[in-house]
Amino acid sequence: MNQTLSRRRFLALSSLASLGVVTSGYANSFRFWADKPNSKFKGVQIGVITYSYRSMPHDLDQLIKFCVESGVSALELMGDPAEEYAGKPKPPFRMGPPPGGRPPAAPAAGTPAASPPQRPQMTDEQRAQMAEYNKKVAEWRSTVSMDKFVEIRKKLKDAGLSVYAFKPNAFGPNNSDAEVEYGMKAAKALGATSVTLELPTDPAQTQRLGDLGAKHKVYVGYHNHLQATDTLWDNALNQSPYNSINFDCGHYLAAGGKNTKETLMAFIENKHTRISTMHLKDRTTPANGQKNLEWGKGDTPIKEMLTMIRDRKYKFPVTIELEYNVPEGSDAVKEVAKCVVFAKNILES
Repeated sequence: MNQTLSRRRFLALSSLASLGVVTSGYANSFRFWADKPNSKFKGVQIGVITYSYRSMPHDLDQLIKFCVESGVSALELMGDPAEEYAGKPKPPFRMGPPPGGRPPAAPAAGTPAASPPQRPQMTDEQRAQMAEYNKKVAEWRSTVSMDKFVEIRKKLKDAGLSVYAFKPNAFGPNNSDAEVEYGMKAAKALGATSVTLELPTDPAQTQRLGDLGAKHKVYVGYHNHLQATDTLWDNALNQSPYNSINFDCGHYLAAGGKNTKETLMAFIENKHTRISTMHLKDRTTPANGQKNLEWGKGDTPIKEMLTMIRDRKYKFPVTIELEYNVPEGSDAVKEVAKCVVFAKNILES
């Protein structure tokens, strides 16, 4: 396996070189990748949410290869690859992956951003099939052993990877307490300290999750989109010390209004003890079209954020979330690798 991974690293590096990524200024940056990946630079853990590889269908073993080839050593792990490996029932049909890799072109400055592509709507028959399937999944989750998740943790460790956050689709209002607790137990078996989900709108749900997080000593990180404000998380944070922020700085800035680069930096400074993980992407402000761009081309102050996190020794991991348009001839693995090097060069400068 080591020989296979070494060959894959060489091929991936060669591909990056063909894209002009590994030039004189970048070649040395890839030496950290020579054995097992290590994407912790000057005390700052750079990781990736495995959603970033959604444009490349994969099982758990393929996902491990993607991460190693990207040079990343820590993960916010989406639920499906791990749960499928652990024996979760297969769905009756597939709706296709979430939109990824090639979003529509952003509108001109000053006009509203276009809605992202949506999955096709289910038919009534498909809804009935999914309702029955969800019952089977809930039953499986309530009885499954954690042994397979411990096995996954070992597989990841052998490849030089660790999990700091787990994101199964198990924390919604329609999921039972047994499913929620399953997700938290699985997170702990994987070695994660937190689970993540989109911020619920019902305060009763954040109270429930915070209480169960306290029971299992697992942080519940709530993710934002364009609804982000400085006070968005306050109610959830006040409900439980185990409710936390899965902060998306790119979405925060793209929301506009009172959200500026200055308030973004102040938010991180003021809330750093309650941020369990932070998603990093380079988005533009509403005036510039709310675009997702390759790192260094948008309005997000990536350098300022990373150096502040490094210099003030904030403890939360920083998560690459690949949402910009993957260039022609590239793929998600190569683009995540570029993001790792981008962060590394800033942190080690």
